[in-house]
Amino acid sequence: MPTKEVFALPNVISPGNPIFYDAAKCNGCNTCVEHCQVDVLIPNPEKGKPPVILHPDECWYCGVCVNDCPKGALTFNWPLQQRGYWKDKKTGKVMRDLQ
Repeated sequence: MPTKEVFALPNVISPGNPIFYDAAKCNGCNTCVEHCQVDVLIPNPEKGKPPVILHPDECWYCGVCVNDCPKGALTFNWPLQQRGYWKDKKTGKVMRDLQ
């Protein structure tokens, strides 16, 4: 059998996740799926499980899914350039919001 030459590889999707689910709080209601403006999420085929993040690179970080979750099971994983930071006036230490 002849070997096939490959000249290009598909783009690798980044490993980042825009949101995290707390499995103890999420009941699989899919409210976040219904309210997502960009269709980043799809319902999980297993009932009662958190939705699947299908297109993580397309997330706009608009906050609709996190704000509309009735159980508070979602938290943002902000990109580094969008994470808040502040400086403590007394100590001079720079602090970051890690979520």
